[in-house]
Amino acid sequence: MSAPAPKRGMRTPATLWLCTQPTDMRRSYDGLAAMVRRELGADPLSGQGFVFVNRRRTQLKCLYFDAGGYCVWSKRLEAGRFGVTSVGQTPVVALSRTVFEGLIEGLDLVIKKHRKRWHPGVSRASNRV
Repeated sequence: MSAPAPKRGMRTPATLWLCTQPTDMRRSYDGLAAMVRRELGADPLSGQGFVFVNRRRTQLKCLYFDAGGYCVWSKRLEAGRFGVTSVGQTPVVALSRTVFEGLIEGLDLVIKKHRKRWHPGVSRASNRV
């Protein structure tokens, strides 16, 4: 008897970018890919994830390319808003996995202070406060 094939779930891309301009949520694969090329100046086939939010901040879509095809998933809030505000003139902002998961769970994206962390290759002397 052979073991069942493992289920393949949705994977979150390692690199995520947030489009800071409001997006029309009627767009799907081709419309979002065109927006990535034209407005963000990025390659939608790169495997990176691109996150879009509508003007009212009640809907979110994520586009990425995986295993030969585009993937789009979305979330619509029944109450409340996503904690995204436009970030000045920057059309795109890098999101860490932690910030992205916080965004999905309803936390604000505004980080008031980023705490220092240890990084490999940084000497102890230069890491002191």
